[in-house]
Amino acid sequence: MKIEQITDKKEKQLCARKILEDLTEWFEVEKSREQYIADCADWIFLAAKQEGETVGFLCLKETGKDTVELAVMGVLKKCHRSGAGKSLVDEAMLVAKQKGYSFFQVKTVKMGMYEDYDRTNRFYLACGFKEFEVIPQIWDEANPCQIYVMSL
Repeated sequence: MKIEQITDKKEKQLCARKILEDLTEWFEVEKSREQYIADCADWIFLAAKQEGETVGFLCLKETGKDTVELAVMGVLKKCHRSGAGKSLVDEAMLVAKQKGYSFFQVKTVKMGMYEDYDRTNRFYLACGFKEFEVIPQIWDEANPCQIYVMSL
């Protein structure tokens, strides 16, 4: 698995579209999915490549002078549990440290709401993120927002 940082805005959006459209269980709301695709052009963009094919990506965005957020991430379903996601998070941690951030955060739907998101929660915990806070008002009552953090 090779992780590359992509800087070309169009390439970022093409990669994000390919991956997110394969993951409609998590990105089912078209408006939100399109917003991620548009926004990723301006974020730090890491791509996981396997035999020349982009199989996953992760975007980082600054949320404070000391904090960077894993804004969106996805790995093609056929490559789940291949190490691509963990490789992306590990590289994102290195990039965030190099850029001088102290904290790394991610938001997802709270554990216990949906099985797909329970897998996501377990993934972030396995990567070393710690539970920070649940804020039900960020999205809506059916999707309480779990915030995870890690120190860099």
